[in-house]
Amino acid sequence: MKERVVSGIRPTGRLHWGHYFGIMQDRLRLQKDYECFFFIADWHALTSEYANSEIIKPSVIDIIADLLAVGFNPEDSVLFIQSCVPEHAELHVLLSMTTPLGWLERVPSYKDMQQNLKDKDLSNYGFLGYPVLQTADIVMYKATKVPVGEDQVAHVELCREIVRRFNHLMKQEVFVEPQPILTKHSRIPGIDGRKMSKSFNNAIYIADDDETIRKKMMQAITDPARKLKNDPGHPEVCNIFSYHKLFTDNKKVGEIEKECRAGIIGCVDCKKICIQNAIDFWTPIRNERIKWIKEPEKILAVVKEGAEKARKEAVKTMKVVRKAVGIEY
Repeated sequence: MKERVVSGIRPTGRLHWGHYFGIMQDRLRLQKDYECFFFIADWHALTSEYANSEIIKPSVIDIIADLLAVGFNPEDSVLFIQSCVPEHAELHVLLSMTTPLGWLERVPSYKDMQQNLKDKDLSNYGFLGYPVLQTADIVMYKATKVPVGEDQVAHVELCREIVRRFNHLMKQEVFVEPQPILTKHSRIPGIDGRKMSKSFNNAIYIADDDETIRKKMMQAITDPARKLKNDPGHPEVCNIFSYHKLFTDNKKVGEIEKECRAGIIGCVDCKKICIQNAIDFWTPIRNERIKWIKEPEKILAVVKEGAEKARKEAVKTMKVVRKAVGIEY
């Protein structure tokens, strides 16, 4: 049997190029070698968006359409919405009984997010207990691997600590300790040079049409030191050159780099080439996405079927957990 992988996406808005090249491509590759459970983490979204919850359902529909359009296959992976498997909440409650408060308070991202999201009141248990729910998401399906970037390894280690403590207190190995799969999360710059993020209003979205892509990319910051077309350029500091690496074939990328450094090609012409290549890349994906988004009932049918598969596994897990805890009646 294949090893299992679990990964979730918070539905707090549409997915952009950074999500695709930084996360989704890695997850797509995992479908070939692992039994994958991919879920839309709507309860996790509520930990910070509880006062703005009306954005969650539309975001869920958008994200699932994006996933299906870029190649996530319900035949190869179990694709579902977190809240459609209520066993996640039950396991979260049981794990919270044995997780020390101090463990949660020392999570690096806890204070970081409170500082970065000062416009939101995050002094709620849901936000503090996020890692416990995350642990429940993972161990529910006996996942042995969790795909994360280097900055998230600490989250998996906390999950392992929660599992070890729970197993110790129950005097049996109820759960396996998952291991991180380190994925290379490419840092995709937004049009202003910072990391692409909807929070920075610098993102180009998977759903954006040709004109929107063209408009945003024409606004993208290039080499700030280059004033005239014939000035030597510095591709390594240019956002557009970063996009060329995503959408332009390697031979042409090499030619553009040489011409830029020699002051042969200007920034506007360079942008036009990159824009067309980006549009060519995204057009078939967007067309597939349009087919799905026009029929939201089909989208929900896919994830409902996925939830049924996930629940079968979740029900088995919770029988074992209840027996271990001693509340099997």
